Amino acid sequence: MATKVYIVYYSMYGHVEKLAHEIKKGAESVEGVEAKLWQVPETLQGEVLGKMSAPPKSDIPIITPNELQEADGFVFGFPTRFGMMAAQFKAFLDSTGGLWRTQSLAGKPAGIFLSTGSQNGGQETTALTAVTQLAHHGMIFVPIGYTFGAGMFEMEKVKGGSPYGAGTFAGDGSRQPTELELEIAFHQGQVLATTAKKLKLPAAA
Repeated sequence: MATKVYIVYYSMYGHVEKLAHEIKKGAESVEGVEAKLWQVPETLQGEVLGKMSAPPKSDIPIITPNELQEADGFVFGFPTRFGMMAAQFKAFLDSTGGLWRTQSLAGKPAGIFLSTGSQNGGQETTALTAVTQLAHHGMIFVPIGYTFGAGMFEMEKVKGGSPYGAGTFAGDGSRQPTELELEIAFHQGQVLATTAKKLKLPAAA
């Protein structure tokens, strides 16, 4: 049976979603792994999103808390708000209390990717503060470390991402994920998928 990896994200302007698609490609490049994209529910009204010039949401399906149980591993993505995950993603995690009580996600690996508005906008603090959510569920945080190699040490180009996971800078919204940032995202998909495949328990006979 295939190892299932869910890439679950919130994206207001599309930057996180672009990374999510690349992470999915990376996960699916690992033999025996199936990856699926999911969005978390929007909490803002359409009128508010319009005033924020947010584009329409894509047709990626909206996930419910119970559907998380189907996956063997996760990569969670979100934009940063003052050094922490966006409220929309936090609201989704707040709705997973039933899974927390039963520890249904305990032992499953999870990675984190994100988008910030600037280089000092929380590329590391957002990942660190998000780890508390994983810990309470008993999930295993899987960072990418420096396994991407030379690209992690690139100093001539502005790049998002860190040992904690892939990332991008949105700036005023016009900047899009660079080729290097997308390559790191692809690599993160491979890392998480490989880990999930190793940790997956064999099906009962």
